[in-house]
Amino acid sequence: MKLSRRRVLSATASAAAVPALSRIARALDYPTRPVRIFEGFGGGSTPDLVSRLIGQWLAQRLHQPFVVENRPGAGGNIATQAVAAAAPDGYTLLTCVTANAINVTLYDKLDFDFLRDFAPVAGVFRFPMVLLVNPAFPVKTVGEFIAYAKANPGKINIASPGVGTPMHVAIELLKMQAEIDLVHVPYRGPAPAFTDLLAGRVQSFIITLSSAFGFLKTDKLRALAVTGATRAAVVPTVPSVSEVLPNFDATAWDGTCAPAGTPADVVELLSSNIVAGLSDPQLKAQIREIGGDTVPLGSAAFGHFLADETAKWAKVVKFASLKAG
Repeated sequence: MKLSRRRVLSATASAAAVPALSRIARALDYPTRPVRIFEGFGGGSTPDLVSRLIGQWLAQRLHQPFVVENRPGAGGNIATQAVAAAAPDGYTLLTCVTANAINVTLYDKLDFDFLRDFAPVAGVFRFPMVLLVNPAFPVKTVGEFIAYAKANPGKINIASPGVGTPMHVAIELLKMQAEIDLVHVPYRGPAPAFTDLLAGRVQSFIITLSSAFGFLKTDKLRALAVTGATRAAVVPTVPSVSEVLPNFDATAWDGTCAPAGTPADVVELLSSNIVAGLSDPQLKAQIREIGGDTVPLGSAAFGHFLADETAKWAKVVKFASLKAG
């Protein structure tokens, strides 16, 4: 049900920031019609779920529908291109993801420039990945994994859910920083990779931690390390790769972007509402259920983050000579 202004202004202390944000919205006269949020990986994907949670939050605060539109394909580039070409009026947004930073270098030619053609709105969500092995594989730590790889170059097959995915470039980052030779085996999604890992046809796999939970709970697979800079709160006994390789950090993330040229006050309104939402216990819990943690970055901080991620993955893509298929 649509909330009245009086009800919004009498919100409880847990939403203390909302009245001020709502007054800003009225001053801007935005939004006055539905806002579209494009995401590029399809219904049920993590970007889709995050888009819907953020859209619901914004709709409740700004009193207009925020409608998610799925435009899957080309590693997220179809949705990204659609938003890049949209009017910069705040009525078309993009759920931007790790793939956007990777694709800048992975693709020889794109019809947009990710850093130039988009205005960062807010960072939203980060979720760790995990290095898994079949329990029969004779290593129990990431240090042993690296030592085994150095003693047996080209003998470890390591799976990912596809070329150019965040999991694939995490493998290449591991190869680059540890100076080891692994054989990358790309699959069309995680399901067939899990099948072959369980059967021992590949020895290792990097995948999102949320996708691996069921296997880890039954001890069917062994988690050697998470790939973030620190341990993951949901599996605190699993070390991070960075404990062996300092500065190693490979996490997947989602955020919100708008077309470049979107009015600064509209960007700030959206950013402030999203960041406020990420401190809301209910929204935080919903995001945690997807398998990650909130990352409340405002527009400027998120812009710096996007530039850093794009530069980091450019080095990895060039090191591995990766190209989109």
